[in-house]
Amino acid sequence: MPVEEPQVRISIGSRFEHIDLIQVVVDDALERLGLDDDSRHWVGIAIREAVANAIKHGNRQDPDKEVEVELAIIGDQAIIRVVDQGEGFDLQEVEDPLAPENLLKPNGRGIFYMSNFMDEIEYSSRPEGGTVVTLRKQIAGIRTD
Repeated sequence: MPVEEPQVRISIGSRFEHIDLIQVVVDDALERLGLDDDSRHWVGIAIREAVANAIKHGNRQDPDKEVEVELAIIGDQAIIRVVDQGEGFDLQEVEDPLAPENLLKPNGRGIFYMSNFMDEIEYSSRPEGGTVVTLRKQIAGIRTD
């Protein structure tokens, strides 16, 4: 499903210190749309993980490569797209964070968190390169004024 014109669009260099900026802007937008505090917290974690993955795994922390984040509202869904300029990845090769040998590893839980905190996640590649992660969350009683 194509994303309509986003209400929020941010582009950052691939630096972890920019993640807080993304979260503040998207959190403010979701609050204005009527998402409650608890839901905003979990959506915020999912967005942080998606942006961190884009910076670390997608763009390999190259500050000259950008991460784009867009927020659009379609019907009663918030749709967040996180786009990197990396080479992409195979979701089948991602290790299961719940496997006994992975439980004590300090990383590798981003996709797991995103899957648990959002209603739907899609991964795709752009023809020009880069991964697009699309996160969807239904918002009850969304305010559009």
